Amino acid sequence: MAFNLKTFKTRAVTAIIFAAIMLAGLLWNQWSFLILISIIHFGCWREYFKLLEKIHKTSYHWLTWFGFIVFGFAIILRFCGNQFQIDGYRLQEKLPIPVSVVGVGMLVLGIFATKKIDIRAFGSAALGLLYISMTWGMMAGLYISEVIESTPIPDIVNNVIYNISKPWFIPLLIVCSIWINDTMAYIVGSLVGKRPLSKISPKKTWEGTIGGIILATITTGLIFSNINAGIVRSYSFEFLTTPLYIIAAIAAIFGTFGDLLESKLKRMAGVKDSGNLMPGHGGFLDRFDSLLLAIPAVWVYVYYFL
Repeated sequence: MAFNLKTFKTRAVTAIIFAAIMLAGLLWNQWSFLILISIIHFGCWREYFKLLEKIHKTSYHWLTWFGFIVFGFAIILRFCGNQFQIDGYRLQEKLPIPVSVVGVGMLVLGIFATKKIDIRAFGSAALGLLYISMTWGMMAGLYISEVIESTPIPDIVNNVIYNISKPWFIPLLIVCSIWINDTMAYIVGSLVGKRPLSKISPKKTWEGTIGGIILATITTGLIFSNINAGIVRSYSFEFLTTPLYIIAAIAAIFGTFGDLLESKLKRMAGVKDSGNLMPGHGGFLDRFDSLLLAIPAVWVYVYYFL
């Protein structure tokens, strides 16, 4: 595809504003982080329902909408760690059950308020609990801060994740991997892309995709290995950095699949963008589609292999 300077400038300006908001939410404290992913969670669900209504040619009762969203938020709360507490009141322990009850109650009321239940449409909405809510819950689970505080220094070397003393480290690593991958894939694909990657997203090319993944892995790995080396200077540089490159690669690869999945949903719904949140970028799902598969993949790697 030809390089369009005007389109690139529009995307760049809106991306800078978007990045500033994202970074503020990620880096300020645990509550700004939770508020950020909660807003994204709500926005993704709203657009997901709109896509499903077009795909299944139906409409969801507003109680059904909010029932799924509230129940999904309970899933996010269940993933919140010890750092999400106020005067010993841990969100993970106290809130998931009552919030789940409210969500289920709204779903039941929504079912009774609907004249005709479309089982396929309802089932597709239920998949959103995995596709959207579980993903952002895992993102909350990757906001790690208590490990470094409770682990004796001699034991830290046994596990690379213990070397990360900044709770925002892994979430920011994932987000930056996606951003860099998207940018590099767009530039490389615009300049040298020839072979289409998939019929689902004809503007994507193999050259852009592969170039984006490679450049994102190298660039993100270098940046965050230096950040982590500055946090913990007394251990092997190679030991500390290898998993960071792996996480960057996982995020870039699965982020590409996430983008294709959302493109498939939009094609089924017959729309170009899922929303109009950002000029040149679309809506919430357009902006966060890559993260919806990248986050679970990284979470599995972190919790089961590190």
